[in-house]
Amino acid sequence: MRVAVAGTGAFGKNHLRVYRELETAGLGVALVAAVEPNSDRAADTAAKYGIPVYASIEKLLAADLHLNAATVTVPTVHHHEVASVLLDAGLDLLVEKPLAAKIDEADDLIARADKGKRILQPGHLERFNPAVLTAQPRLIRPMFFESHRLSIFTPRALDVDVVLDLMIHDLDIVLTFANSPVREVRAVGLPILSPKVDIANVRVEFESGCVANFTASRVSTERVRKLRYFEPRQYVSIDYARQDLLVIRVDGSGATNIPPEITALIASGKADPGLLAKLASAGAGGPAPGLSFIKPLVKAGEPLKLEIESFLESVRTRHEPRVTARQGRNALALALEIQSSMAAHAHRAGLDNFFLPGA
Repeated sequence: MRVAVAGTGAFGKNHLRVYRELETAGLGVALVAAVEPNSDRAADTAAKYGIPVYASIEKLLAADLHLNAATVTVPTVHHHEVASVLLDAGLDLLVEKPLAAKIDEADDLIARADKGKRILQPGHLERFNPAVLTAQPRLIRPMFFESHRLSIFTPRALDVDVVLDLMIHDLDIVLTFANSPVREVRAVGLPILSPKVDIANVRVEFESGCVANFTASRVSTERVRKLRYFEPRQYVSIDYARQDLLVIRVDGSGATNIPPEITALIASGKADPGLLAKLASAGAGGPAPGLSFIKPLVKAGEPLKLEIESFLESVRTRHEPRVTARQGRNALALALEIQSSMAAHAHRAGLDNFFLPGA
């Protein structure tokens, strides 16, 4: 399978690396070209991977390299422009999140993919995080989500706000886990170090009654990637960065079962001791409920590699991707609704002075 990567910036470099690793491992894929308009990055890529690097999509296609598929890792504002040409040329695509910058662009890409019977997979990386893959089959009925995704500021991906840059990962996962239409969105966001919103807090209520709170920041002093959710008689904590999963169940026995590995986890600061203490002492004036602490086995793996392997399998088998273009479109729609809610809040609160020109 002959593949190319369009865009060799921060995300593109990792896609190039994984494709070459899969090629070297003899897994039926060949990295044959890249597209990069920046001459310095193009020269570096050509030298490192020994492949031709073209300045435009048109030049790539004109080279007639008999491509089967491509990854699109250009800035979000160019996703539609690049992906539409590649789809029309008959290529299957993995498009970095978000699928597009606008809903009509996402709809157009989906229509083109359907018309040409092409695979179109949005790059929602965290769906392939081993902790998420382990948690998803265990879902019962999640009714409350708490998501935190915090990053230290870097000058990359500033063509979009923190919702499209970071939060959209968690929007996609919660939409998938909740499996219910959105009923209401309330959001607040502020630009701090860039012209666009850098920190946001969002509350989403679903038709099912499920509620989700999201916090995303790209101006934090620490890096946090966590999702917690509550189900009937059960609490689940996912740490994306550590690929860690913790399940706490209420079994009604009146005894608290804290195995040694959980005690060690609390001692190391990798769990939420405050919450665990509250759970263990729940039941005012009565005995604490029985708690079972479970650490499901999570098979470690690089999410990007798992994502690309899944994409290539869809290309080979023509089966629908694990993350569909429609799901990518739904995550984008919610992100844009959040942006509208943030703008409405800023107007009500008279926060226009927070926003810099170009926001």
